[in-house]
Amino acid sequence: MKNDHTMTNQPRREWLKQNAALGAALAGGALPALAQAPTKTGNSASGAAPVRAWQNWAKTEQFQPKSWWVPNNEAELIQRLRAQPAEAIRCVGAGHSFTGLVPTEGSIVSLDRLSGIIHVDRQAMTVRVHAGTRIGVLARALHEQGLALSNQPDIDVQSLAGAMATATHGTGMTLPAIHDQVVGLRMVTMDGQVHECDHKREPELFDAARVSLGALGIITEFTLKVRPRFMLKRRIWLEPLDTLLARAVPKLLSTPRAMHFTESEFHVPRAVGIKCVKEVLATLERRNEVFYPIEFRYVKGDNAWLTPFAGGDYCSIACHAKQGEEYGYLTSDLGPIFRRYGGRPHWGKLHDLGRDELAARYPRLPDFERLRQSLDPQGRLLNKHLKTLMRVSDVS
Repeated sequence: MKNDHTMTNQPRREWLKQNAALGAALAGGALPALAQAPTKTGNSASGAAPVRAWQNWAKTEQFQPKSWWVPNNEAELIQRLRAQPAEAIRCVGAGHSFTGLVPTEGSIVSLDRLSGIIHVDRQAMTVRVHAGTRIGVLARALHEQGLALSNQPDIDVQSLAGAMATATHGTGMTLPAIHDQVVGLRMVTMDGQVHECDHKREPELFDAARVSLGALGIITEFTLKVRPRFMLKRRIWLEPLDTLLARAVPKLLSTPRAMHFTESEFHVPRAVGIKCVKEVLATLERRNEVFYPIEFRYVKGDNAWLTPFAGGDYCSIACHAKQGEEYGYLTSDLGPIFRRYGGRPHWGKLHDLGRDELAARYPRLPDFERLRQSLDPQGRLLNKHLKTLMRVSDVS
């Protein structure tokens, strides 16, 4: 059984603890400066935080936003959007994406104060929750009420909004990615309008917004399917090394990750998953400096517009490089392998696919582009990275 939740990763744990402390402070109304970021004088208006540099957990993306906005509620968010009608904006969560989804020439918005459970419907077995809630916080709150999510990713510090936006997933042949647990959502578009959508109300927006890359609007609430609380059994055993290595491919082991890293992940059709991972392993064996384990996970398909798991069930193969070391081979050496097997890249992890290649793999991408244009014609939510992923020639 995969057991990433008991990692002995001290540097990473310290970073996660700092983020947890930041979330707790935000809930109490205070926003401490990030340890690794220089602080500058910021606005004094309600909801405004001191302007500080931002970087992701892997330290592969850094930038200095014009302002860092932390609304106390949805009404403040709407007020800000309407007061600054031309302001470029990107939302920030826990910073666990390895790609350039956050950096912007404008301001960033944190939803950390929009956190917690709003309502539990035990008859429908759903929970309405603020989008800034961290996955682990939600899981523990549900546990206290005898409920649980059906599946979670291998770490739980991400915000719900960020995890949904990038199609974050766990593992299980019968378990889809976390966004498939969404049965309704509430989104504020750049004109300050609020959209409540689900399978019946604005169904196309619903299917597009469940994996949105943060490009359609700012989601403030989710309604999620939940299930009764359950327990997992962990089994640990010893056996001869030769026996273990003989089935190393069909039963890949999880390993504690002892330091920061950079990661690339592709999703390939389940039917070719083992064949693909064998080729990946053979390629990595030729690089003496590569020592990180890989992750091999199963994900059930779903129908969100930009889901990597559309059209069937998939295997996810994630490869890592130690932070500070050369990681270009993740795309130069492994990328062609994943391409040959029809791989779709994880939206939050390293890849070098451009718009045309992505459109060939994500058939609803053109529909998503048209919807994005209608909701955000000024391109306020776009940044340099997003402009490489989708056609936005109409935006200056």
